[in-house]
Amino acid sequence: MTVWEILAVLAAGLVAGGVNALVGAGTLVTFSTLVLIGVPPLTANVTNTVGLVAGSVASSLGYRPELSGQRSRLRRLGPASLLGGLVGAGLLLVLPSAAFDAIVPALILLGVVLVVLQPRLSARLAEPHGVAPAPGPLLWVGVFLAGIYGGYFGAAQGVILIGLMGTLLDRDLQRVNALKNVLAAIVNGVAAVVFVFAADIDWAIAGLLVVGSAVGGWTGARVGRRLPANVLRAFIVVVGLCAVAVLLAR
Repeated sequence: MTVWEILAVLAAGLVAGGVNALVGAGTLVTFSTLVLIGVPPLTANVTNTVGLVAGSVASSLGYRPELSGQRSRLRRLGPASLLGGLVGAGLLLVLPSAAFDAIVPALILLGVVLVVLQPRLSARLAEPHGVAPAPGPLLWVGVFLAGIYGGYFGAAQGVILIGLMGTLLDRDLQRVNALKNVLAAIVNGVAAVVFVFAADIDWAIAGLLVVGSAVGGWTGARVGRRLPANVLRAFIVVVGLCAVAVLLAR
């Protein structure tokens, strides 16, 4: 790699880590960058997943205060993300991309719609006295399906997760975002393990992404925790719509 390519990968990892901490569409930035510098798409995808795990972990650590009291939710939803990530990583290795390419934009749009309608929907679905509901079967299945998508490609899986959990689980968007970061870290982590043993990874690029995404993830979490809910919601919607536009243009 040239010096400019190294700097481009580092910068892309930094931006992706920050965007993933806030929303979860940073994969588009790094994947596009890797393809532009000549990395084959499949290698770019698996290298991207491995390199961005550090950013997911860093953003989860940055959101630790908002994770307080959510251990039971993680115990229930974590296995859904784990299994979904395994299935998605396996599908990436054995299936053509055409089927997923067709459905992914619709999934992201659904997530955006849920984020927009989340305050009204969650108010109707909330239990009496404002008590947030426990994760039910519908949410578990939704998180599992989001995990499949995340293990397969992952761009904007955060938008889908926030839309689902904000509607069916908790009206506090910051707490939902904190939970999303942990679930995304589980998906990325298990998919990365699969790819380490079964796919062709560009380790030099992966190392650069680890550094950039870790710094970006921690910084993004520190910034995101200070954003008002309406600002965070607007940012999620904008990034989600941009992700749909980019995917449709591919």
